[in-house]
Amino acid sequence: DIVNARIANITISQSQTGKTVENKPGWKATVKNDCICTQSDLKLNSNWFQTVEDVESSVIYSSNLSFIYAWDTSFPFKPISSQVICS
Repeated sequence: DIVNARIANITISQSQTGKTVENKPGWKATVKNDCICTQSDLKLNSNWFQTVEDVESSVIYSSNLSFIYAWDTSFPFKPISSQVICS
């Protein structure tokens, strides 16, 4: 359906930051909205997500956002839902 197609336009890329926190590599996750519509209230799967680096909780999603976390491996974030705003 249309909403799921727009969620498919959310891409999440990750790369190591080169820094470590408590002997765990830092990761930068970047969420990008490739949809022509604005998406808000984006929810990502986070079951079993772990980090020793505090994630900034006030991040606001517009077209792109990035956040840093630290763990042994990258976490397989996937979009679950969002509110699509088209004018």
